[in-house]
Amino acid sequence: MSVAQRKFFTEVATLVDKSVIVSTTTGKTFSGTLIGINPDTLSLCLAEAKDEEGKILHRVFLNGNVVAQILSVEKPFDLKALADRLEKVFPTMVKLYEDKGFIWVMDKVKVTEKGVVEGSGPAAERVQKVYEQFISEVKG
Repeated sequence: MSVAQRKFFTEVATLVDKSVIVSTTTGKTFSGTLIGINPDTLSLCLAEAKDEEGKILHRVFLNGNVVAQILSVEKPFDLKALADRLEKVFPTMVKLYEDKGFIWVMDKVKVTEKGVVEGSGPAAERVQKVYEQFISEVKG
């Protein structure tokens, strides 16, 4: 797999659990939460999707052959910017795993777009404070 292909699939993977609008080659449009994607075929699964008539459908499965566009409704979380911020507080102790969606700090604190998900103690508390400040600045 080329670097460009890997980057493409990483970008598409960041849309999982996010609001999207999908247009099909048949002219239909669905908006909902992307909950699954087959990277080989780009087949999609949307949860609580709304069609163009406003009808809510519990699940919509779309074959990749009919997917014309996937539009991101939400701005993706900038994990790299958070890693850069953490690097200022913890120099040389931050490892970014952007393709996996997390950051390791000091090889013992795991941070995702939801905050600290692994680790405890003063280091984890400090990482969480940096995360919370980052989130407030991004939203504000």
